[in-house]
This record gives sequence, C-alpha cells and structure tokens, in this order.
Amino acid sequence: METRTISTDDGEGHLELNSFRPAAGPAPAGSLPTPGIVVVHGTMINAGLYRPFAGNISRMLGRPVHCYNRRGRAGSSPQPADYSAAMEVADLAAVMRETGSSDVVAHSYGGFVALQAARTLPIRRMVTYDAAVSLSGNLTHRWRPELERSVAAGQLDDAWAHLVQGIEVGGPVAKLPLGVLRMLSILSARTTMGAEMRKLLPTAVAEMRAVLDADAELADFAAVTTPVLMLSGSWSPEYFTETGRQLAAAVPSIEFAVLPGQLHESPLRPGIRLPRAVARFLLAGEGTLRPLPVRRRRLKLGR
Repeated sequence: METRTISTDDGEGHLELNSFRPAAGPAPAGSLPTPGIVVVHGTMINAGLYRPFAGNISRMLGRPVHCYNRRGRAGSSPQPADYSAAMEVADLAAVMRETGSSDVVAHSYGGFVALQAARTLPIRRMVTYDAAVSLSGNLTHRWRPELERSVAAGQLDDAWAHLVQGIEVGGPVAKLPLGVLRMLSILSARTTMGAEMRKLLPTAVAEMRAVLDADAELADFAAVTTPVLMLSGSWSPEYFTETGRQLAAAVPSIEFAVLPGQLHESPLRPGIRLPRAVARFLLAGEGTLRPLPVRRRRLKLGR
C-alpha cells in the first residue's frame, strides 16, 4: 500500500490517499496504464477500514484501487464550515483525475456522494453498497434534531444514541432504549473503532444534513448514463433496499441486487462475497477474475 497526499481543487485543503496496486507483471509494448478504481467511504469512519476490501478488488481485477479519506478525518483537511455535497463531488473528481481512475465503488454516505457525482462526472462504471440517498423525503424522519444539539453541547454519548436510533444501521441494537444505547456508547469508546466514531460525530451531523438538503425525485437521476450497480445487504436496513429498487426501476443505467447474508458494515468485515460482486460488475464481461491467493493456516505442534 502507498500513502500520499493530494490537493483539493478549491485550494483550501488536501486529501490523504491510500493506494493498493496488484503485483506488477510484464506489460505489452505500447500498452496504456491500467485505469484505477476509487473507493468512497461512509460516514463516521475512515478509509483505513476498507483496506482488506480494496485489496481484494485490486487482486481480483489486477487494477490499482485508491481509498481516500474524505475531509474531516485521518490525514485529510478538516471539514470546512461551508461543507456541501458539491464539495464532496469536486474532491472525488480530483482523486479520479490524480489517480487516473475511471470507476467508483462507494459505501453508505459514500454512495450518496458517488450518485451525485454520476450526474455530472464521466465515470465508466460504478458500484454502490447501501447508498444513503434521500428520495421524496423518505429519510427526513430519520433526522434527529437531538443529535445536532447533543454534539454542540459535547454530549457525545447522547449524540451516538440518537444517531444509532435514527439511521438503524446497528441492526437490533437500534431498537434499544436511549439509556441502554448511551451505556453502549460509553463501552464502545474504549475500543479503537468506537473512539474514532465518537471523534467523527460532528462530521456526521454535516453529512446527514447534506443528504437531506439534496433530497431528490426519481426524475433527477434520469440523466445518469453511467452503468451503476446498486447493492444492499439482506441484513441491512430496509430503506437502503427500497431506494435501490426505486432507482433501478426508474433509471435504465442502474441495476439493483440484494446480497444474502450481508450487513450494512460488510465492506469493513472479512469476506469475499461482496468484493467479488463488485469486481464482476466492474469487469463488465471483459475477461475473468484473478484467483485470490490461498491463505495457509499455520499448524501448532504440541510437545
């Protein structure tokens, strides 16, 4: 993996970029560089959590895969006060240009950014997983004003509880009473991922606002010509599935499928089913997927 920093087009920030490249092999004389793939991560997390996912896609396709940290986390610039979806689309465009990438893979809030970008950017092929798109106000009731107030007051355990109840990505946990969720927040803050999520709660407020501000009708996506595969997990919240079905029924360039046994956080977990589905769509029938190396288990010898 290579890590570097690129400047944003507005001249006001920079983005940390992690790149995964397949093992180099002999390239035919006069061949062009292999186009890359950009991964756009979700809210309250950073690009580092997608390393196994990105690495598997890179190995199966023999193409470079680039994961960048959106503003407000890790080695990228802070989220600006005038944050907007348009800024996210411009940042994605900059990453694609700087990396020579043609395809986009996006998760959750990243799927929202990618679908906004598909309306204006020349993207060859795109895959989203549980894209957080608001259609005809269907996500409005998931916004909790208490979330924003709690973050402003520094009450992060309360904020986390309201966020989990609102977006329901935690599965059955989201149904628990607020008091129990506050206690779970305190406990999760002792873990590396939990501490990172709490730190990123202020960015989640701005990002959820951006989704609601960009509330759209199906007709708004009619001009999308990029071939898009929208995926959802069978164990993901139903509203992701419903959004994918509606867009696929209305827009000829969009397909939709449900992956059995997959959770909302599947791109962050070990497993090959999701990256294989992504790689197959990006391959577009041009060749075959490369086999992944078999991991050998070490035998422990007793005395």
